[in-house]
Amino acid sequence: MTDFTDEELALDPHFADQFEAGFRPACQLYLISPPTIGDDFVDRLAQAFDGGDVAAFQLRLKGLDDDAIAAAAGPLQALCAEREVAFIINDSVALAQRLGADGVHLGQGDGDPKEARKLLGPKVQIGVTCHDSRHLAMEAGEAGADYVAFGAFFPTTTKEVTHHAEPSVLGWWTTLFELPCVAIGGVTADNAGPLVAAGADFLAVSGAVWNHPQGPTAGVAAFKDVLASKAPPPR
Repeated sequence: MTDFTDEELALDPHFADQFEAGFRPACQLYLISPPTIGDDFVDRLAQAFDGGDVAAFQLRLKGLDDDAIAAAAGPLQALCAEREVAFIINDSVALAQRLGADGVHLGQGDGDPKEARKLLGPKVQIGVTCHDSRHLAMEAGEAGADYVAFGAFFPTTTKEVTHHAEPSVLGWWTTLFELPCVAIGGVTADNAGPLVAAGADFLAVSGAVWNHPQGPTAGVAAFKDVLASKAPPPR
């Protein structure tokens, strides 16, 4: 039997258009920390939360060991608990377990979701980076992930981009699967509209908030209109 790659089985950009859209909750923000943080970051994070609803915050500090990240995490985790924002650790299952984090986000080289579930238990959220791959996303879902992340959709300075995703993958995913999907990579309030329209359940944002000229409160508030464009119908 021949195995085909995602590229060989190219997705029709209008795949989802032929299906009736099912109900999904409004798109939400998934905030990721800047690559480095200072002593004032807990105040900056509080300012971001003041700008509007944020569903989750991921602490992503590449290049630091677990002890250093754990030292920084305490007040941030407490703030997230106070504001009812899920606190997610990037990459490290062991650190997520140590901190009692609400979740862990795994890259393709950061461990098996099944093993993470055994260590973290049923209540901890496990997310998996799937780049632009439908195959990886289905594997993650079968392994018990709580969400899959597609991207990068746009150029970003947060990390090196080796995979470029198209909005059609979001439409394909949300048409066929109930598991939430996250759109990541260079997402701003100005370019997020097609991602929300395609079906993204969450927008992962970083630089658009932390580098906003009016500060992080305005950075989060700038997404209000685009998120509302996928608001559920009134009941």
